[in-house]
Amino acid sequence: MRFLDEDEELNPILSSVNLIDVFLVLIAALLIAIAQNPLNIFTADDVTVVKNAGKPNMEVIIKDGKEIKQFKSSGQIGTGEGARAGIAYKMADGTMVYVPEDAGQENK
Repeated sequence: MRFLDEDEELNPILSSVNLIDVFLVLIAALLIAIAQNPLNIFTADDVTVVKNAGKPNMEVIIKDGKEIKQFKSSGQIGTGEGARAGIAYKMADGTMVYVPEDAGQENK
């Protein structure tokens, strides 16, 4: 039986089987990377990602359920209307205390 005496190095099917194993490992690694991505569309988590924080090309990506919104910074400082509502103090232990301001100070 010549088949049993055949050398394994000469069999071309063995090299293709090894390639298939390598590709299966690669595909498994890619699927794990996709599953661990915080912006994965298959999860219902709410995620906010800030790219390039504090720089002119900053982006904010918000995932709310299955909806993804992307906001790009124009590099300009925003303005708006509003009034001072109070003062926040950071204490020595790291806690924050907010002290509201009276609008008309009518109690005095």
